[in-house]
Amino acid sequence: MAKLPARDRVATHEVTNQPPAEGDRDLWACDSVLREAIAREGGRAETLSPYAATLGLAETRETGRAANEHPPELKLFDRAGRRLDEVSFHPAYHRMMTLSAEAGYAALPWDSAAGGHVSHAAMVYLASQVEPGHCCPLTMTYAATPALRAAPEIASDWVPRLTARAYDPRPLPLARKSAATLGMAMTEKQGGSDVRANATVAEREGDHYRLTGHKWFCSAPMSDGFLTLAQAPEGLTCFLVPRWLEGSRNAIQIQRLKDKLGNRSNASAEIEYDNTLALRIGDEGHGVRTIIEMVHHTRLDTAMAPAGLMRAALCEALYWTRHRSAFQRRLIDQPLMQAVLADLALDVEAALVLGLRVARAFDGDSPEDRAFARIGVALAKFHSNKRAPLVTYEAMEALGGMGYVEDTPLPLLYREAPLNGIWEGSGNVICLDILRTLAKEPLAAETLRAELQAATGSDPRYDAALKAHLARWPALPPEAEARWFAERLALLLQASLLIRHAPGAVSDAFTATRLAGEAGRIAGAMGACDSAAILARAG
Repeated sequence: MAKLPARDRVATHEVTNQPPAEGDRDLWACDSVLREAIAREGGRAETLSPYAATLGLAETRETGRAANEHPPELKLFDRAGRRLDEVSFHPAYHRMMTLSAEAGYAALPWDSAAGGHVSHAAMVYLASQVEPGHCCPLTMTYAATPALRAAPEIASDWVPRLTARAYDPRPLPLARKSAATLGMAMTEKQGGSDVRANATVAEREGDHYRLTGHKWFCSAPMSDGFLTLAQAPEGLTCFLVPRWLEGSRNAIQIQRLKDKLGNRSNASAEIEYDNTLALRIGDEGHGVRTIIEMVHHTRLDTAMAPAGLMRAALCEALYWTRHRSAFQRRLIDQPLMQAVLADLALDVEAALVLGLRVARAFDGDSPEDRAFARIGVALAKFHSNKRAPLVTYEAMEALGGMGYVEDTPLPLLYREAPLNGIWEGSGNVICLDILRTLAKEPLAAETLRAELQAATGSDPRYDAALKAHLARWPALPPEAEARWFAERLALLLQASLLIRHAPGAVSDAFTATRLAGEAGRIAGAMGACDSAAILARAG
């Protein structure tokens, strides 16, 4: 509904040199890089276009804002003292969940149509621009489906509801629900990323198990079930823990909600299992092998989300600098500001094209696709998440003091920026995983090499950088150099994609600044490039 404009004349002054209220922003129409990548990688434009347009409505953006201004509340007991162990969410959060679930966020990759993972990855990118908190439970719901294949009889009950294009938050057993969400509870105090140190115990009881133990992080505690790890007689095993049972509540006791830096609209909890009913997924002792399928797919989302956060930050900076003037010129027309914004735009485009190229490998079913998905998603997750806090901060600075104020989206984006780099493997974990993958899976190294070689012969600076990389590391690097090695690989892979698919102004500037050393270490510290062309492409 259209609103009357705010008054720009008040008793003491006139409000000037301030951007007007932006109104609706079609996230599909204003993003040529996204549209090109979806066409190239085989995504479903007919599905993404209306979703992006709805997300960009001013009303939807206000809904996302409200979901973060009213964080979830823990309801441990009813008024008589009986345990509830529930989390109450603001209606705005439920509206965001409904919008994305009905659009197919968790369902598209599993409906047998082409381009499902690419389209899903684009939805992660789009939703993260508006309200990233609700992405967490939907991402885990999407990623749970392949893990459940290890227990077909359980999957037959759960997967149809996990892949339903609907949202049903009611606290009811699975059989009485039209749709379901699935969370994850793996991390324990003593182990962190070392899940093999988990101490939660699983004891068999007929056709199910009973769990006793503590989980330091339970993501989305109002989900209908959780994939979790516990020590069974034969070793660490994967289990599905239903949230609600027929006629009773499963013994999942919430100890507290985490007071997080960001991701405020979504709840994360510390929980205890106390003789809690659980269903085994996969064989005893094969817990990591089973749940890694879920982790692998969540990593795709943690590679795409930072691209969306960076895109949202860049759009705010572009809008602000196009409507603000200083020293008799618009900010966007000043060469130094152009250099900063163009540098940020290079990061955004590189993260998006790499993420969607990796998503296409997830859609493939050949050994080569699977191998590239394994190595590509790790590189994309590592590098894009290292860039996200830097890009969001520089966008904040472009707004000046206003960017530090909660009236703008920049504080939310900045708080969210570190999340995906920590979730599902922090930087060191991912870099070590990259080394293991290249050591143990020759096909991963071959597919990566083919992607890098595909751009040779087009830019001598790229050719020289690739040659220097291979000379510096003819084999795998020592562990202490794993971050340097992974960063260079990710930059080379991004450059290869941009050289092949982006306009010359983009690929030339990226190659010069990221590979040829024609730049400093901070945004905008670079030589001459076609900033105007880069910014025109950014929207």
